[in-house]
Amino acid sequence: MKRVMLVVAYDGTAYHGWQVQPNGITIEGVLNEKLSELLQEPITVTGASRTDAGVHSYGNVAVFDTESRIPAEKISYALNQRLPEDIVVQCSKEVAPDFHPRHCDSRKTYEYRILNREFPMPCRRLDTYFHYRKLDVERMQQAADYLVGEHDFKSFCATAAVVETTVRTIYNLTVEQKDDIITIHVTGSGFLYNMVRIIAGTLLQVGRGERQPEDIPAILAACDRSAAGPTAPAHGLTMIGIEYI
Repeated sequence: MKRVMLVVAYDGTAYHGWQVQPNGITIEGVLNEKLSELLQEPITVTGASRTDAGVHSYGNVAVFDTESRIPAEKISYALNQRLPEDIVVQCSKEVAPDFHPRHCDSRKTYEYRILNREFPMPCRRLDTYFHYRKLDVERMQQAADYLVGEHDFKSFCATAAVVETTVRTIYNLTVEQKDDIITIHVTGSGFLYNMVRIIAGTLLQVGRGERQPEDIPAILAACDRSAAGPTAPAHGLTMIGIEYI
């Protein structure tokens, strides 16, 4: 028996998120099906991030155990021949039997992209959130600075989430604009359910002038989901990758 790690990129547009659902096609479900066919044994992968419906990834991490004699590094090549074109394994390798993608210390990075222009651009409709009102990127960055560090992010967590603690650490959070694309880039120790999308929704309010950057400490202190902004649409979010430390 060996444990194999996959780094998986996908366009989440056509899927009901990562996690297996009873009534919908998911990334995890497709991986389980295709790996089971390839390796001729029942396979169930465990993912690092259970991304929502419509969310994309450049490098989500998943592991599975197998009795197969196929070298771990060769599994990515064989699996990609079976996967649909919107899911591609970037690499596969053997890891320690006790490696767990969610329980090992890591730094996760996400980007939320906003298309900020007068009219939509059809070719960016699936991976950016279109917003026609001019946004003040400088004010958004000022607000973002307050979120860096270790905080209780309960105000930035979906109310339905069940977690042991809502304390998380954000190592880096930048808001940058290049041409018509505003990118919110965030790296942290881990993220609560909808946390990045709620941060994006709150920063959008700041960018429109509906909130002040100085409001962020009070939002954090409230520990109340209703204190923060709306949850930004899923399709603007992409998991960039995970670094294990």
